[in-house]
Amino acid sequence: MIITRSPLRITLGGGGTDLPSYYRRHGGFLIAAAIDKYVYITLHQTFVPELIVKYSKLERVATADQLAHPIVREALALAGLDGRYLELTSMADIPAGTGLGSSGSFTTALLRALHAHRKTLVHPNELAEQACRIELERLNEPIGKQDQYAAAYGGLTCFRFLSDDRVEARPLEVSTETLYNLEDNLLLFFTGYSRSASGILKEQDDRCREGDDEMVANLDFIKALAEETRQALEAGDLRAFAGHMNAHWERKRQRSGSMSNPQIDAWFERALSSGALGGKLVGAGGGGFLMFYTEDKTRLRHALAGTGLREVRFRFDFEGTKVVIQ
Repeated sequence: MIITRSPLRITLGGGGTDLPSYYRRHGGFLIAAAIDKYVYITLHQTFVPELIVKYSKLERVATADQLAHPIVREALALAGLDGRYLELTSMADIPAGTGLGSSGSFTTALLRALHAHRKTLVHPNELAEQACRIELERLNEPIGKQDQYAAAYGGLTCFRFLSDDRVEARPLEVSTETLYNLEDNLLLFFTGYSRSASGILKEQDDRCREGDDEMVANLDFIKALAEETRQALEAGDLRAFAGHMNAHWERKRQRSGSMSNPQIDAWFERALSSGALGGKLVGAGGGGFLMFYTEDKTRLRHALAGTGLREVRFRFDFEGTKVVIQ
C-alpha cells in the first residue's frame, strides 16, 4: 500500500497574481505557507481487473477513461495508467471549498502516489507543474498556480510567476524567532461557508484576459504589497505584516461583489476591535477561513467564541507533498 499526503496552504501575500491571464503579461509574485492540515491519498493493488476510486462518492469502472472524477481521470492518463487492478481513496483534514487550496493538494498527493506506484522520482517543481497541467490545461479551470506549488514545496515560500509560465521558488528568509511568533499569532477561523473558487476566479480571469484596467491595477497593487510583505516578514516586523494583511483584504474585496458578505464583514470588524492587528479571508473569497494576526490571542478567541466561528489551530509544514507509507 502507498499513502501520500499533501499540505494545505495559507496565502501571506500576493494572492491572485498567480492567474496565468495576469502573470503572462505582468508577472506574478506571492508568498504561501504550507500548514499541517493535509489531503491524503491511499493507493494499492487489488485482484480484480477494474479501477475503484473512493472519495465523497464510490466509482468502480473498467478503465480510468470512464471515471467521472476529472482530476483522477486526467492524473491516471498523465501517468500512462489505465487504472486496472488499482484502488484509490482520498481523505482530507479540512473540507474542500474552504480557501486552503485543497484541489491543488489533492492533485499533488495523487500524482505523488502514482509516481511512487511507478517507482519514479519527481522533483517538487515538476510535481507542481504536472498538477497545474492537469487543472489549468487539461481541465481548463480558471485558477492560479499557487496551490499546487505551495503543496509540492511546503514551508514558507516565495513564488515568482514568469511570463513564459516558469515558476521560481525560494524560501522566505525569516529568523527562527519571527517564524515562531508568526506561527503562534496567526489564527484561523472557519466561517462555515464552503464554495467553489472557480466562479469568483473566472470573473477575475475574464477581466484580466480582457485587459480590464481596474482589475489589472488591483493586482498590480497586490503584487507590490506582497513584496512589501516579504520585506516586513524578513525584517521581523510582524505588525507591518498585519497592516499589509488589512490593505490586501480591502483591495481583494474590490475585485468582486461576491468576495465577502455582511456576516463576514461583521466578523472581521469584531476581530479588529478585539485585538486583531490585521486579517483577511483566505482563498478566492465568498467563504472559507478568516485569518487574523494578533498579539492577544486569548482576547480574540474569547471575542469570537460565541459568533459561530470555529477555530482551527495549525502549525507550519516544511515537508511538502510526501510519501508517508510505501
